[in-house]
Amino acid sequence: MKVLNILSTPWRATLEEQDDTVVWLTHAMIGAGAEIDVLLTGEAAAYAAPNLNASGLTIGGMPQTQPPDINRDLNSLLEKGRQVFVCQHAMTQLGLHEDQTSPSITPLLSHELAPLLDNYDQIWQW
Repeated sequence: MKVLNILSTPWRATLEEQDDTVVWLTHAMIGAGAEIDVLLTGEAAAYAAPNLNASGLTIGGMPQTQPPDINRDLNSLLEKGRQVFVCQHAMTQLGLHEDQTSPSITPLLSHELAPLLDNYDQIWQW
């Protein structure tokens, strides 16, 4: 069964953890044999920026000492043979351009989204 995780909300649970929970869950399920790819859309399209850095995050005077390394986590998915896509429209809304994204993440135009969904047995929206 092929699954596409559509991730639209970034930094989920990163106040308590050093990972994005959905990206972590994706890794865990791939480790168990699942075929899961990721589509970054909405504000999570910012995850496609190669120099994304959450170090220095402080909330209420308490520093996050183990900040997430989303670039490392997404690159690890790619190394495992999975695909990571990013919606170009969402990138544009965030002020990002295609040349500001990691080269191994596949940008998609709006008209390419529906055909992409046809390649999967299940679509999970986060």
